[in-house]
Amino acid sequence: MMRSMVRGKCVSTESTSLLWRVHRRRNLLTGEWVLVSPHRTQRPWQGQIEKNEAASLPTHDPSCYLCPGNARAGGVKNPNYAETFVFDNDFAALRLESSTQTLQHGLLQAESESGLCRVICYSPAHHLTLGQMTLTGIRAVIDTWASQYETLGDRPDIHAVTIFENRGAMMGASSPHPHGQVWANQTIPNELAREVAFQDAHFADVGRCLLCDYVEIELERRERVVVENEHFLAVVPFWATWPFETLVLPKSHQPTVSTLNSEGRDGFAAILKAINKRYDALFAVTFPYTMGLHQLPTDGIERAGFHMHAHFYPPLLRSATVRKFMVGYEMLAGPQRDITPEIAAERLRTAG
Repeated sequence: MMRSMVRGKCVSTESTSLLWRVHRRRNLLTGEWVLVSPHRTQRPWQGQIEKNEAASLPTHDPSCYLCPGNARAGGVKNPNYAETFVFDNDFAALRLESSTQTLQHGLLQAESESGLCRVICYSPAHHLTLGQMTLTGIRAVIDTWASQYETLGDRPDIHAVTIFENRGAMMGASSPHPHGQVWANQTIPNELAREVAFQDAHFADVGRCLLCDYVEIELERRERVVVENEHFLAVVPFWATWPFETLVLPKSHQPTVSTLNSEGRDGFAAILKAINKRYDALFAVTFPYTMGLHQLPTDGIERAGFHMHAHFYPPLLRSATVRKFMVGYEMLAGPQRDITPEIAAERLRTAG
């Protein structure tokens, strides 16, 4: 394989040529193909312009239903919490069901779904984001993620625990107060199920963890690495769909946040702060995103090849006011991106 230098890094000539050609890339975790069209970065834009959400926020907002001491939308009053605070979602999408019901009518099939939904307030400070919190505060959030995964996952009627955050009105967040959610399902949701299947298949084929192998590739090539420390790595994945999407991975094989030791959790906190810093610096705005953890299902099935990770899906494309829309071809055919993952990674690296 011939190699050449790109910005001081040794990369294959095949990779260099693909940076500027229309091509598609395979997502190792789902098997899905992503169309990459680098030439479209120059296309004119006369579409929707988003509002800049750079307004300054107070430390405590008396109208916020997540701030300490305030009444929530359902009427329950929050305690005067000083650290992280967890409560059952007042408008939960899932409820615990005492029995299972199914519907089968020819091609039509349905079944009841049971589960729990909770809200995690990261901090009592209304004006902060996860990335603006201290490392100690972020570590407390990570410890809360671990305890929620363990507590809910220990239930015999819960087989998957999804922890996520929607940040910014652009991503549907109902409040700017720093918070995330936990949805615990009786069944394994679609995205996690696909990732489990591909990681299981790789382990069955070669006897190694898929994402451990992928970490080795990214550390060797370094084209898509955004930031790293002793314990964690953040990359724009080779198959990224969203313009500045990132994948956060432990360098050692870890199935859940709970299996991280104290140093590993500190490393996780540091990488989360570092990636947020780069996001916010990129367009000088508090970056909107959906972030979520994929951890080992809690259905009791042994899966030696499963590797925990966090996805960041931010929608911004060209600036703080121009976003990527998943419409048209994306809805009817498959995902498509303009800026290559390599260029996105370089921009995020230098933004920090």
